[in-house]
Amino acid sequence: MRTARRRLLAACATVALSGAALLVAGPDAHAADTLLSQGRPALASSQENGGAPAAAAVDGRTDTRWGSAWSDPQWLRVDLGATATITQVALRWEAAYARAYQIQTSADGANWTTVYSTTTGAGGNQTLSVSGTGRYVRMYGTQRGTGYGYSLYEFQVYGTSSATPPGGAGYVLANPPVTGVVPSTQVPPATNPPTTHHEFQMNCSVSRSNLPDDPIVFPNLPGASHSHTFMGNTTTNAASTLGSLQAGGTSCITPGDKTGYWMPTLLNGDTAVQPVGRQVIYYKAGVIDYRSVRPSPPGLRYLVGSPSATLDEFRNAPGAVEGWECGDSSFNWDFPANCPAGTQLNIRMQAPSCWNGLHLDSPDHKSHMAYPVLGICPNSHPVAVPMIEFKMAFPVSGDMRNVRLSSGRGYSFHYDFYNVFDPPTLAALVSHCINGGLQCDPRGFDLYKPNRGAALNENYELPR
Repeated sequence: MRTARRRLLAACATVALSGAALLVAGPDAHAADTLLSQGRPALASSQENGGAPAAAAVDGRTDTRWGSAWSDPQWLRVDLGATATITQVALRWEAAYARAYQIQTSADGANWTTVYSTTTGAGGNQTLSVSGTGRYVRMYGTQRGTGYGYSLYEFQVYGTSSATPPGGAGYVLANPPVTGVVPSTQVPPATNPPTTHHEFQMNCSVSRSNLPDDPIVFPNLPGASHSHTFMGNTTTNAASTLGSLQAGGTSCITPGDKTGYWMPTLLNGDTAVQPVGRQVIYYKAGVIDYRSVRPSPPGLRYLVGSPSATLDEFRNAPGAVEGWECGDSSFNWDFPANCPAGTQLNIRMQAPSCWNGLHLDSPDHKSHMAYPVLGICPNSHPVAVPMIEFKMAFPVSGDMRNVRLSSGRGYSFHYDFYNVFDPPTLAALVSHCINGGLQCDPRGFDLYKPNRGAALNENYELPR
């Protein structure tokens, strides 16, 4: 079926491309404007199978694509991160194109203004001169050009953004920057025994609780945030810096991990519910070529998810989100109504693992990071770093009607990461466990491959 589809679409592509020039709204008249969409968060009304995600249309690559379900209407939306003046939109269609569609802008992702409309689209490569403003831009398709879905290799939005230019306020420059990296497209060779994991875990307990501080989003503004539960570093507060965190202690079993990890406080009514004991924070390969992953630089920080996310945004987040679960109930995008007595409420959520190599932070605390697309980092964020995955367990069960987060509903779950790992310790764990294709505990020991040894000694420290 897929082969037949490709043959038909290849034939359609010849027709579409032959007429594409007629639909181009003009040459690259705004070439001096900035490409604002590449590597930005993208969301779609649907995706075809599992191999055509929304993010593939904004990754700067023409060998990946977003594909929709085979019905009308469908849409693809990109979040530019700040209000922008939009001057040009470029669409690089696969053979499954839109006959009728609009380009729309929005300030809030809910109310849309049409800045371009056609009912005679012919696919191919289209460059549209438009005039509009907004933080969000979408292609809204109302009539498909084939019997299949909508399929875009690239959806590119050009213009000028109200965000401060790189290097200005809100950006923290890496020193030194990492440049000249080309994302790896290699597939590691098969091994015997097979390589099934490429990860290690940190085990960290709560270090500070019910503190309304956030040194990433609200630096030097104590009390400005909703309540957070902190793990790892024992000194994290609104005034924390890389230096102060490096001088602090840790609640992690591995002494070299002084990283700050935090998330919104879980509440049952007005009572805070803290995770009991050490929680699991995974460091994994987020890319296919796990050999290309390198340690995160000291001071790298970012926000995963959003306290203002809608249920659909939480469910369709680019990183794997398994939702809330308890007992046999799983993949809940809000809190389940009831959890069996004695069970725990669990959640897993993955962070982006592709870094731009230039900034340790950015104004929205996200733009310097990106998710891989089909296992490969986008050209805009070519440096593969460990993918962080929170696996949290909260001791709450029974009637869940009064359970909430300090940030709101269950789909407002998010977390922050501020890397303060001892560089040699992190390098040893990344090399031995991630690059080495192992499933490691906090010592860097793989129980299933004991002959490979451990990266750290019995005290969870580098061997002397």
